[in-house]
Amino acid sequence: MAPAGHGYDDRDGFIWMDGNLVEWRNAKVHVLTHALHYASSVFEGERAYGGRIFRSVEHSERLLASGMAMDIPIPYTVDEIEEAKAVTMRANNLSDAYVRVLCWRGAGPDMGVASARNPIRMAVATWEWGAYYGDAKMKGAKLDVSKWKRPSPETIPCHAKASGLYMICTMSKHAAEAKGCSDSLMMDYRGYVAEATGANVFFVKDGKVHTPTPDCFLNGLTRQTVIELLGKRGIEVVERHIEPGELEGFEQCWLTGTAAEVTPVGEIGPWNFEVGQLARDIAQDYERTVRGNH
Repeated sequence: MAPAGHGYDDRDGFIWMDGNLVEWRNAKVHVLTHALHYASSVFEGERAYGGRIFRSVEHSERLLASGMAMDIPIPYTVDEIEEAKAVTMRANNLSDAYVRVLCWRGAGPDMGVASARNPIRMAVATWEWGAYYGDAKMKGAKLDVSKWKRPSPETIPCHAKASGLYMICTMSKHAAEAKGCSDSLMMDYRGYVAEATGANVFFVKDGKVHTPTPDCFLNGLTRQTVIELLGKRGIEVVERHIEPGELEGFEQCWLTGTAAEVTPVGEIGPWNFEVGQLARDIAQDYERTVRGNH
């Protein structure tokens, strides 16, 4: 792979596209690709540890579910998606890696909002990717509070991992980075705490862990894993609606996501949190689990 600093379009290696391995720099689409204009695409972000993609089948199943939710019937089975990921990993000689699977409406006879006649395409790319929040794993991430809210389930297919749903996340993260933060906490359409731009959030108070109910945002696979790990430690997890004003009383906080893994949070807007022992313990539990050492 190319060293850090090269654009993602200018690297050595191979990308799987529509059943074939394509040289990385030649993995291109036409400018009139429907997804580029109307966000008709869904994706998965996955991590491989020691050559094994963590919860790989569940990621592939979720991809298909996202496609159905977005009226993008993906023409591959779970087994075929699994094989495409394995082929791509081998072609790039990667063991510890990030894996991105993308399905989209391509260029075709339709170039308006409707695109039922356009082909559905799929690509798999994989690359080495370190800590999503840099050194935040040690000192705790610093988060902004976004002005954008996660929309109502009546307005979007909120449980799909769909590209268009990340538009407000991108704007939120840009605003956060401009303030020296690494991410932004988003509220939902009702004003409850929801999630960060690409990660779920957990809080600790009086020995219990509190996390927002995922009723209008993605119930992340990492989130589900961490809840299981907390259960094994005998720690009660309370899934509920959390008011922003409650943040002042929480002792610890962390984010979970495939890219973020388990990342402690030190600040959210005006609120401060201890990078405490439970956050560190769960991060270690997660690391052991993804590497098959649980």
